[in-house]
Amino acid sequence: MYFIVYKIIARTTDILLYHLFHIWRTFETIDPRTGEVIARIAEGDKEDIDLAVKAARRAFDHGPWPRFSGAERRRLMWKFADLIEEHVEELAALDALDAGKVYLRAKTAEIPGAAEFLRFFAGAADKIHGEVLKMSSELQGYTLREPVGVVGHIIPWNFPTTMFFMKVSPALAAGCTMIVKPAEQTPLTALYYAHLAKLAGIPDGVLNVVPGFGPTAGAAICSHMDIDYVCFTGSTDVGRLVMQAAAASNLKQVSLELGGKSPLLIFDDADLDTAADVALLGNLYNKGEICVASSRVFVQEGIYDKFEKKLLEKAKAWLVGDPFDPTVRQGPQISERHFDRILSYIEHGKREGATLLTGGKPIGDKGYYIEPTIFTNVKEDMIIAKEEIFGPVMALMKFKTVEEAIKSANNTQYGLAAGIVTKDLNVANTVSRSIRAGIIWINCYFGFSMDCPYGGYKMSGFGREYGLESLYKYLQIKSVVTPIYNSPWL
Repeated sequence: MYFIVYKIIARTTDILLYHLFHIWRTFETIDPRTGEVIARIAEGDKEDIDLAVKAARRAFDHGPWPRFSGAERRRLMWKFADLIEEHVEELAALDALDAGKVYLRAKTAEIPGAAEFLRFFAGAADKIHGEVLKMSSELQGYTLREPVGVVGHIIPWNFPTTMFFMKVSPALAAGCTMIVKPAEQTPLTALYYAHLAKLAGIPDGVLNVVPGFGPTAGAAICSHMDIDYVCFTGSTDVGRLVMQAAAASNLKQVSLELGGKSPLLIFDDADLDTAADVALLGNLYNKGEICVASSRVFVQEGIYDKFEKKLLEKAKAWLVGDPFDPTVRQGPQISERHFDRILSYIEHGKREGATLLTGGKPIGDKGYYIEPTIFTNVKEDMIIAKEEIFGPVMALMKFKTVEEAIKSANNTQYGLAAGIVTKDLNVANTVSRSIRAGIIWINCYFGFSMDCPYGGYKMSGFGREYGLESLYKYLQIKSVVTPIYNSPWL
């Protein structure tokens, strides 16, 4: 049995009339545990994006949100956060059903984390200040930080809740209005969040959620002449298309968080248990569907054999299964298409001569489950060592010297993240400053905090998420200058 979920966009008269006369196309959203249909979702297209942009533009140019004091925006964002916490179980269940997220993790960390995103940036909403300028001629000046305008957010399917609030929270605090296109694979929580935003008192037109597909709804956002900024997380190939569309339309600003092939460097002095735990978590967390996954693991030759044995032992104990089971650590991959793609990479690894240490096979005859997979004897020119797999597949390699480790770590087109495991502070400092990546974790992995910015080098994109840097990208600086006369000093 399934039901239809309708679009939630701005509640304005023209859109309500449009609902009366428009025949909705729908698409299915699938439960990756079973491959069965959860619901049919009304499909947004270019016309729907146009309506949402008109509502957002009206709300920005004439509505109260950008004109509220920072304290008033803060109050409503806190109310939004409170409503999320009141509905944490429903939201966690939706992410488990729609995205294969481990329910317990969603309930205890990801959904509460969304509320904390809102509160963190709500606290910054009344602290947006410019500067007074001491100028070198008979002039005085100051700067203003003003909201950039209407923002288009295009979010991926791997973290439907986290990505939503990573982008929406700072944009709301800045005073922007926005259109959010969730991934077509995972639209359910985004629609629920739009509902909660309405209940929280976020004014009409400020937050508009339009489910749809990349080539239609996503392309319409990127090429729209009345959107001022696009923030995209996804693949590098699509990131290029986003930039092209932004340039060909109104030269809108763009922020891109793209692919990765992150290295984890484990040195001879590392504690084996710690190193194996970091390597396994870095590769298998969220079933490997995470852009910063440590999918290339380099181990110094002095401990390589012992490390391999320890890693295999821990991988065998990593439980894959139904994400509603509290003992499970890895749920199903997002879709049949992605499931097949990961398995094809595993076959590539076998054909190219890598040794399959463990895993490599589907689990069960229903749903999209894959065993934790580790390859050894991997060469750096193999496909599994170069391309982003976005699944539970690790390439394990060996190195001799610090210099060799740095060279191998940087031997990639990507530069999103990296990890280092060592007890030697000098090695940690040297290596962390030598790797070209946006965030480096030492003796840990996934050390994210909303007050610590991260983003890409090279083909992993540009712009930063988290931290005040992510707030400032939704603000633009205006300088105001007046002459001064007869001043006793400049």
